[in-house]
Amino acid sequence: MRIVCWFSCGAASAVATKLAIAENAGKLPLIIAYTEVAEEHPDNKRFLKECEKWFGQEIQILRNEKYEGSIFNVFMKQKYIVGIAGAPCTKFLKKEVRQKFEQLTDRQVFGYTAEEQHRLDRFIDANNDVDIWTPLIDKGLSKEDCLAMLQNANIELPAMYKLGYHNNNCIGCVKGGAGYWNKIRVDFPEHFDRMAKLERFIGASITKEKGERVYLDELSPSVGDYPKEQNIECSIFCHMAEEDYK
Repeated sequence: MRIVCWFSCGAASAVATKLAIAENAGKLPLIIAYTEVAEEHPDNKRFLKECEKWFGQEIQILRNEKYEGSIFNVFMKQKYIVGIAGAPCTKFLKKEVRQKFEQLTDRQVFGYTAEEQHRLDRFIDANNDVDIWTPLIDKGLSKEDCLAMLQNANIELPAMYKLGYHNNNCIGCVKGGAGYWNKIRVDFPEHFDRMAKLERFIGASITKEKGERVYLDELSPSVGDYPKEQNIECSIFCHMAEEDYK
């Protein structure tokens, strides 16, 4: 039996991993695994290295080589971006890589936060054969708690958080709404243009304006309202959890 911590270069997965390492205390073999995606912000490499020092061990990097870890290679080969069936990038670059790596006896650590119990419930329903450990939910930790805990550990937050994004996803996540994509248009115009061209090539749009599907190159720059500031707050649960790994 081993423990596998799924690290995503996000604040929640980093804190969940740190807590799992502390609670395990060397009792079982513990592996930290990261499924790399080419379109993530390059600052993630810096964050990963800082987290390795914080964890006291290396992070194993996994990648779907069939698609070279690229969401665009997935979209082009599948001729599908996002819709009722979900996003194929998640399936091929995250889920399939995890399933290939995991073993039946693994205890798997995920960074679901206290406000994401519904997401955990859905995951359990779809993966009832997985032994799941969610340290953040166990300790009542929110996403804001995790951001603050990284700051308290003197780890610089990933660039996407500092730019005001809620999650450290790919630059241009196809699950984002109109406000999100208008923010991408400002912060990363080349990524916005690349996705807009892909939409036209495949013949499918990923955003809505006034309830109607529109292509990104038709999207009004004033549509949507994506918050520009990230709220970082540390609750009592945050301090209690920090004591566990100190």
